[in-house]
Amino acid sequence: MLVPLGGHRAFLSPSGLADDALATTLGLEHWLDADVEDFDPRAVLTELRRMHKQAEQQADKSALPACLRGNVEQLAELVGLDETECRILEFVITLHNERLLDDAADLLGQLSSAKVQHVLSTILGLPETEVRAALSTHGILAQSGLVSVDRNGASTLRGKLDLLSSDFADLMVSSEADPIDLLRGTVSAAGLAHLALSDFRHIAPSLKLLQPYLEHALETGRHGVNIYLHGAPGTGKSQLARALADELGCELFEVASEDEEGDPVNGERRLRAFRAAQSFFAQRKALIVFDEAEDVFNDGNLLSGRKSTAQLRKAWINRILEDNPVPTLWLSNDIEGLDPAFIRRFDMVFELPVPPRRQRERILQEQCAGLLDAASLARIADVDTLAPAIVTRASTVVQAIRHTLGEAGSAAALEHLISNTLQAQGHRPISRHDPNRLPEVYDPAFIHADTDLAAIARGLAGTHAGRLCLYGPPGTGKTAYARWLAGQLGVPLLVRRASDLMSKWVGESEQQIAGAFRQAEQEGALLLIDEVDSFLQDRRSAHASWEVSMVNEMLTQMEAFCGVFVASTNLMHGLDQAALRRFDLKVKFDFLRPEQAQALLQRHCRQLAFSVPQAAELARVARLPQLTPGDFAAVLRQHRFHPLPSAAALVTALEAECSLKDNAQKAIGFV
Repeated sequence: MLVPLGGHRAFLSPSGLADDALATTLGLEHWLDADVEDFDPRAVLTELRRMHKQAEQQADKSALPACLRGNVEQLAELVGLDETECRILEFVITLHNERLLDDAADLLGQLSSAKVQHVLSTILGLPETEVRAALSTHGILAQSGLVSVDRNGASTLRGKLDLLSSDFADLMVSSEADPIDLLRGTVSAAGLAHLALSDFRHIAPSLKLLQPYLEHALETGRHGVNIYLHGAPGTGKSQLARALADELGCELFEVASEDEEGDPVNGERRLRAFRAAQSFFAQRKALIVFDEAEDVFNDGNLLSGRKSTAQLRKAWINRILEDNPVPTLWLSNDIEGLDPAFIRRFDMVFELPVPPRRQRERILQEQCAGLLDAASLARIADVDTLAPAIVTRASTVVQAIRHTLGEAGSAAALEHLISNTLQAQGHRPISRHDPNRLPEVYDPAFIHADTDLAAIARGLAGTHAGRLCLYGPPGTGKTAYARWLAGQLGVPLLVRRASDLMSKWVGESEQQIAGAFRQAEQEGALLLIDEVDSFLQDRRSAHASWEVSMVNEMLTQMEAFCGVFVASTNLMHGLDQAALRRFDLKVKFDFLRPEQAQALLQRHCRQLAFSVPQAAELARVARLPQLTPGDFAAVLRQHRFHPLPSAAALVTALEAECSLKDNAQKAIGFV
């Protein structure tokens, strides 16, 4: 470095030597004490040239540390390095590990990529063409991630030559290491699976393809096997990968998204670690997991025009996805922003949604055994945003301090932790009561509809397919009927309200509408969309394009849905005419008929242990023209904190409820 490459120009100055430690190591310390007027740069250079000649003559006697030599030989056999590549790897490791060597290299100044090739050729005594080939992006050093050249401008020699990780150089010289140790901080063996494949029955169609395909890839050594698995955080993507590895009887390695200090690893360095793992484990029966794949594919910024790592390294990524010898599962929380050009290169792309209710209930039973009673467990299982990871984490915390909390305290603590996590993710917390629970007194006979509701249930029990529109005033029992219908059909109920589906972002409402229908189909659930008029307004009166596209999306999903779909609305007028045609049946729910009102009053009086209503009370309730089952429900809720003493008081409360409706309908103005 100092003599043939001219580093002496920076090392020597008219007044002295630039680096005392380097001078001492070389044996030039006697010049450090010389006065400025006695310092002779020419004499120092002559001495340097003599030392260089002597060192070159004795070079054959020098040897690498045994540990470094052994580790490089192991890597050479593992990834197929030739002699030139081994020499370069040895030097770069030493450069990163020896401070004085790095200091000497800094005397060469800022180097371009071409100059780096010349420097290495001179130092190592290798033909420059061989060095250039070894450092090319197609070479094994770069393909394996062991050594890469920073091609972005000029830098010091060490700055231009990067190793696999910050710890790699130290690991290579400190002890004999196996491949997993050498990848420490970038790739690690996966932990144990807490879930089994049986916990992923809700994606059975995908697993029926994925499992045998991975078996085939492992048995035949098939290259270019890549699976893209996306889903909301906590849905169990990592657990699925671990469960698959257990089932297939193979090792599983994970590319780290954080280093050993907990700092994030950028997308390009993670890709290098991935390529190293591919090289290191190509001869083993293994799978690789690349979690948080959005670090690579979605880390750009469309607004600022900044491209993602994958887009900047498109050819590199394409080669990775075509040639990787170890089957890889790419996991991501979101597929939005993934370039379609990359999507088509994955063998399989599928979503891992939140498990359906039956599956959530089973996971709760397994993870929270003894912590919840049946009613609480059912209530928590009803939360359709409840991901398995939320349950597992909360259960782990509560189980650790269960002896301190006691039985009741453990159940409350579990609900508290789950609710807090759900809210932090932007979801609703666990409801203190079951929002889908039917009224204690529910009978279709107390619903005033223009169709036989029980007959509809019997018909749908045979077909399990139909689109119903329930319309009428509030409180007439539309939503309760949908809940009762799901129970009669023996299927889960998936309820979506306007507030669940509407978004301030253009296009997101359509996505959430499609997601609701997709989830209902996956779970085999009856889908109830309340306040459907928010999505099916007549397109002729639309003021914005997004209003039209939202109606179009709802109509498209209705047309394609093969299950039972129930829409309820208080505002039948104004619905799009195309929507009305797509409903198989439109059922009007109206105010109670007099005889229904009287019968319902008698039933509630028995429930409240009141005396039998007298004729006067029955006549009063029969005269209420706008009475609904919802009015009875509201009065009964009052009774919990403002007890009603008698049937007469119950009727008076019902009259008060109806009087509010009368007032609401009166015209306001001046005579």
